[in-house]
Amino acid sequence: MKVKSTAIACLILAAILAGCAGQPLVGASPPKGELTLVTTTSTVDSGLIEYILPYFTEETGWDVRVISVGTGAALQLGRDGEADVVLVHARSEEDRFVAEGYSPRRHDVMYNDFIVVGPTDGPIAHNNDAGATFAAILEQNLLFISRGDNSGTHIRELDIWSAFGLTPEDNPRYIESGQGMGITLGMAAEMDAYMLVDRGTWLAYPDVGELVIVCEGGAFLRNPYGVMLVSSTLHPTGAQAFIDWVTGPIARELIGSFGVEQFGQPLFFPEA
Repeated sequence: MKVKSTAIACLILAAILAGCAGQPLVGASPPKGELTLVTTTSTVDSGLIEYILPYFTEETGWDVRVISVGTGAALQLGRDGEADVVLVHARSEEDRFVAEGYSPRRHDVMYNDFIVVGPTDGPIAHNNDAGATFAAILEQNLLFISRGDNSGTHIRELDIWSAFGLTPEDNPRYIESGQGMGITLGMAAEMDAYMLVDRGTWLAYPDVGELVIVCEGGAFLRNPYGVMLVSSTLHPTGAQAFIDWVTGPIARELIGSFGVEQFGQPLFFPEA
């Protein structure tokens, strides 16, 4: 049995190295059922989830139903018993989810970073100072589109405003989309507005109009993702299988290579 498992792992790794993401793998596990993964819009809008899940299903036999919402809504679905596992990116909210008993533990999966984008001919020059960038947006009443949906991105945005003693509502041109990352980025591109977006969605989105990166780098813009088994899951075996897999070597290889061929750089970096 150990030899067979090693052979299957080698076949999977060989397929990864050959770039065969869309090809069925030899030695797939028999079907075991379906589990529900609730994850953020950024992991779906970037294409990552669609890229990695076939490998998980082939290796473990578990099918995955994906629900894509903001982090706040994702964690609420976990509290309501509507998810088996959640993959999100708002560390303080994730820690609270665990502390409240809705999950036994949070596991590191990956990270990327947030960037601030804005119009090419805008008054903010490219920099690596998030505080100065947000202050300039506020002081000059520049058009800024917020997710406004209690997502991980929205939570990070509010944290940045607060950390520098800024009140975004003081800007009459501060608006909330109430939408996911891709849709909000499309709005910003159409309106030549500033916004906070994760780099993965920025690279994967097909049309960003005249927007450019105006701020990147620094601790405030780092964007870690965590995965948690939901305590009320009806499929604990499948949920744990997903956590073990997404934090394991095959998923790390997939995550680290995703986007390199198309964009010349990975959209996410494995951290497990």
